[in-house]
Amino acid sequence: MKVLIVGSGGREHTLAWKLVQSPSMTKLYCAPGNAGIAALAECVPLAAADISGLRAFVQEQSIDLTIVGPEGPLAAGIVDDFRKHKLRIFGPHKAAARIESSKAFSKDLMVRLGIPTAESKTFTAVAAALDYLERREAPIVVKADGLAQGKGVVIAHSRAEARDAVLAMLEGRAFGEAGSRIVIEEFLDGEEMTVMAFTDGKTVIPMIPAQDHKRLRDGDTGPNTGGMGAYAPAPLGTGKMMERVRRNILEPALEGLSQLGSPFQGVLYAGLMVSGGEPRVLEFNARLGDPETQVVLPLLKTDLVELLLAVTEHRLDQATVEWHGRAAVCVVVAAEGYPGAIQTGMPIHGLEQEGSEDDLMIFHAGTARSSSSDAIVTAGGRVLGITGIGEDLAAARTRAYAGVKGIQFEGMQYRNDIGSRAFA
Repeated sequence: MKVLIVGSGGREHTLAWKLVQSPSMTKLYCAPGNAGIAALAECVPLAAADISGLRAFVQEQSIDLTIVGPEGPLAAGIVDDFRKHKLRIFGPHKAAARIESSKAFSKDLMVRLGIPTAESKTFTAVAAALDYLERREAPIVVKADGLAQGKGVVIAHSRAEARDAVLAMLEGRAFGEAGSRIVIEEFLDGEEMTVMAFTDGKTVIPMIPAQDHKRLRDGDTGPNTGGMGAYAPAPLGTGKMMERVRRNILEPALEGLSQLGSPFQGVLYAGLMVSGGEPRVLEFNARLGDPETQVVLPLLKTDLVELLLAVTEHRLDQATVEWHGRAAVCVVVAAEGYPGAIQTGMPIHGLEQEGSEDDLMIFHAGTARSSSSDAIVTAGGRVLGITGIGEDLAAARTRAYAGVKGIQFEGMQYRNDIGSRAFA
């Protein structure tokens, strides 16, 4: 099979790493890819947002399957475009992807379906939003309605901080058009858990549960990021809990989208807050999470190509998904200044430790190969995802941090407490 991955981050590198293990793979492409992906696939200089260019490339190369990594092309309708041209692609239609691309749409869907979530209201006018804040207690959450690369969420610990967030989004356009509408919702306390699921619109197969670490610094402090690390399986995801998530959250969401004429096909991601044994939805995403993918896919025993084909061909009910009985921890190494302004072009040292054993993977996110020195250099905010594998979480965590210690580039930053909640 000839396969194209769309995207350039750690999630896409993990997908490439897993896909090349399939005996049915004959050629792998990635657009645009990164320096790590280039060792596994032919990188194509096409942006993930260039839908017409990607379609033309798929047609010219007779690609059998396209896999969309990031949310942007899904929200822009890449799946609709490809299917109109009879091209096989993994991911949801634009209408179904609204479950991620519009928080207002997602919240309305959950309320109508009785899916447990935080109480919220949606605003486009500053005065109405500020008036609502005066009647709410802090902490409170302010979210940009549209896509903001995981950074459009402010957990305000005072009304003043919440007001600043409202003004920054609605008046200052801190997130552009994505913040022209905002959702203000109650703060949910508890422990976070991520459950991603393969679905063809009818059958849903949850993956093993993971836990992401969104805040920049140790102890869940600092600004929100796209994710500073993850681990799997999350002990919170017991068999009983996973059944509750499937029955009360995943299946109703899929049924609700189908009733709207927008059946969902791909990976549905549920970001959850668990309190008192009850899961409530923080957010839905329309694709694999990053960095959760870096800890979930290494534990997948089943051939990923076969699973993706089962989804696109609406025969997921015939698939069997098996997992390795091990654990994985991923530590994200980021550039200085992330999630704000960063400098790129810093040479990265220590990448050669990857591949020496099967218990350490270095997944590239923001990397490139220097045109002047041929060295691999930093090219983004989140630079690498160092994933350790072990018989249990403690062993996986030890291996991951040993890998991190072997990496050096100027200004690198990372959290030292990834996975700590599992041991609390």
